[in-house]
Amino acid sequence: MPTYYKYTQLYNFARQVFKKIGCSDEHAEQAADVLISADLRGIDSHGMARLAGYVKQWEIKRLNPTPNIKVVHETPSTAVIDGDAGLGLVVAPTAMQIAIEKAQKVGTGWVAIKNSGHFGIAGYHAMMPLRYDMVGMTMTNASSLVTPTFSLDKLLGTNPIAVAVPTEKYPPFVADLATSAVAYGKMQILQRQGKEAPLGLVQNEQGQPSHNPHEPKIGGALLPLGSDRVHSSHKGYALGAIVDILSGVLPGANYGPWVPPFATAGNTSERTPPVGEGTGHFVGAMRIDAFRPAQDFKQSMDHWISTFKEAKAVEGKEVLIPGEPERNAHIERLITGIPVLPAVVESLEKLAQQFDLEWLENNKAQATSMQ
Repeated sequence: MPTYYKYTQLYNFARQVFKKIGCSDEHAEQAADVLISADLRGIDSHGMARLAGYVKQWEIKRLNPTPNIKVVHETPSTAVIDGDAGLGLVVAPTAMQIAIEKAQKVGTGWVAIKNSGHFGIAGYHAMMPLRYDMVGMTMTNASSLVTPTFSLDKLLGTNPIAVAVPTEKYPPFVADLATSAVAYGKMQILQRQGKEAPLGLVQNEQGQPSHNPHEPKIGGALLPLGSDRVHSSHKGYALGAIVDILSGVLPGANYGPWVPPFATAGNTSERTPPVGEGTGHFVGAMRIDAFRPAQDFKQSMDHWISTFKEAKAVEGKEVLIPGEPERNAHIERLITGIPVLPAVVESLEKLAQQFDLEWLENNKAQATSMQ
């Protein structure tokens, strides 16, 4: 049974931990904001459950808490950023802000990033341009846990893509998805709960379907979006490859099986020698009025959304707009609190001990277990 905490409690704890590993106040606040946004949006696999993993990255000296994030190449509409091995939670928002500034000047801005780390939920960064009447797009490669169609080798990451589109009266359209059949964080949740994985998400070392959520750590692999060739896994494979090329090959980051593993992915060993620098991301912002008046576009988006919302649904079901489940979770969790599984609570308690923080003890009485 999870324990529910106020989002402010989790945010403050994460911020303190990031400061303890050497992050500046500004970077600690930014990193904690990305983490807590994942939990608020119901993406528990990328929120506080990842905090111990970032600390582990710092402990094995794969994370620089005081990075000198700099532009190493640019044109009026593009740039390449060197993240200096900093937190992707900080590097990616910095890159997106540069993309936004370029879009303000010339209509669109595209930034490729190398030498970064895990950047949390892709949707956070994609939503940043919304306030400027811009479409946002983000993607990142990740450590190789996914097998291409018909392969026994893990060569791609879960490689998510996120696109956020502004609207007038409706909440924004936000598509945030892994290009694998499932995000590895969802497998970690099943691992913590001691549950089996549904068929179609992972394969074993022999390439056979498996229910074991631990498969990626013991020789098996996650499957591409589509699960198998009959159900179009080749399309998920292609999407993951596109993300890997734009995020890794384009900026000069590592790609394919050379992308450094995140500390909670089952191992911390890297394939050597590297083919690039760190993990890579790719972000972009497009000013709507570079194409048509923003007001007209947003009204059309409202019409688009209402059309889909009014679609006749299968009995007992509802047609949802991308981003709607996450928005509903956000609203609910602001009121009820954020559920944290026992294994994650245990990891937070260990961090509190490690860094001599009193958050869990001081606030435990405010947290409530809910059915």
